[in-house]
Amino acid sequence: VQLVESGGGLVQPGESLRLSCAASGINFSAYAMNWHRQAPGKQRELVASITAGGSTNYADSVKGRFTISRDNAKNTVYLEMNSLKPEDTAVYSCNAVYILKYWGQGTQVTVSS
Repeated sequence: VQLVESGGGLVQPGESLRLSCAASGINFSAYAMNWHRQAPGKQRELVASITAGGSTNYADSVKGRFTISRDNAKNTVYLEMNSLKPEDTAVYSCNAVYILKYWGQGTQVTVSS
């Protein structure tokens, strides 16, 4: 099983990024998929979730700015991040949840002017 995140980088406040998490080795369509983030010195935070059926949920801190989506044909979950703020700076990781949980390695997102 492998989850590989991509799309992180350095952006200025107000800009956008799109993260991807490509899964292999699992029946992707059966899994709920989540994006978490962890900033230095802070606890890991659940940012966004999407169920196998496509229902979504967001942390209050990102509601209205971030959008999670999935493409079951590509075994990929996305996180579209708009109007980025410095406080969004963190390592973003995806995880897959069904009977077991699997985690990716994470991708760094830095928002700075």
